[in-house]
Amino acid sequence: MQGAVTSLKRLLLACIACVLGAAALTFVVDPLQLFRPSRLAAFYSDDTRMQNAGLILSQSFDTAFMGTSLAIHFRQSDIDRALAVHSLKLSMTGSNSRQQAFVLEQAIDRGARRVIWEMDDFIFVDAADIEADPYLFVDLYRRTAKGIASYLFSASMAKESLFALLRSVPPLRGPLTRAAPFLPVKFALSDVDDIYALPRDFDVTRGYNAQKTLAAFAYITDPVRSRFLGEGYGYAAMVRHFEQDAIGLIARHPEVTFDIYFPPYSILQFVAMRDASPETLKIVTDLTARIAQRLTQLPNARLHDFRAIKAVTHDLDNYGDVIHHSPAVDAKVLRWLASREYQVDPKAPLASLDELKAQVEAYHVPK
Repeated sequence: MQGAVTSLKRLLLACIACVLGAAALTFVVDPLQLFRPSRLAAFYSDDTRMQNAGLILSQSFDTAFMGTSLAIHFRQSDIDRALAVHSLKLSMTGSNSRQQAFVLEQAIDRGARRVIWEMDDFIFVDAADIEADPYLFVDLYRRTAKGIASYLFSASMAKESLFALLRSVPPLRGPLTRAAPFLPVKFALSDVDDIYALPRDFDVTRGYNAQKTLAAFAYITDPVRSRFLGEGYGYAAMVRHFEQDAIGLIARHPEVTFDIYFPPYSILQFVAMRDASPETLKIVTDLTARIAQRLTQLPNARLHDFRAIKAVTHDLDNYGDVIHHSPAVDAKVLRWLASREYQVDPKAPLASLDELKAQVEAYHVPK
């Protein structure tokens, strides 16, 4: 009996030693760069909701770039060249305004004095409060005891730390770095510029063309699925989140300049709502009218509306579905932001929206 107790104690001690050893490994390697810039070769993850916590702490920047999947493929180096800034891309696919405002607040607290914000109606759909959000690691951003503990005692992070340590060994560095994208590790990118960016050899004409755009239009307007066009949309709740998350953040930081833009969806996004969910189209236009009227009155905000630029939005070869545009349009967006060519005039905040409404009403879908 005494022997069994002794063995159990040894097993327990061995388990504790393994857990503490794994935590110590994560603390020393620090793959997220939460405590210090990387001592080894740095690697980055496409899991932006987690990676952003480390980027905000480990990178130097003066400008934060935020958005959804509409803004995920930009490269920081392109943003820097076009706008003469030192940017940090924080875009998160499918993110809502609660998540975006929270992450931007952390970036502003770390020194961002300019925010470039891709803003669309979808981000204001009703969702969980940030404190109850299961997808954003709030305590990791705040570096609370709970957040630090979840980081250090994560088996996944211990695995990432071990792999990063192995990649720092010179004979293993090259082979493991090349193999990383094909292995079950999150931190596979060696350049921060590549986070969620399209590969430089990406076949743009195959990924973005009118055939795919029209197929997506037919899919979302099919009577079986068209109800999803308005899923989560409610005017009152969306206005509440806009006021709380966007206006609240901008008002709290008068020292920061906010360049906010409505992305150049294809015209088919609005035509789909016109034909299959007109009540959703009314919510979207009413909401963006409210946004335009409010933002253009704020001294530290500039609104840019790219939704009525027919040369882009009516050319369906620019899109991979009805909203996601090609890298060529990404480059145009940066040039438009730099030139302020499509900045909304505070004296006529609804002019571009009225032009868009007229285009949507007149548009005929190609057969």
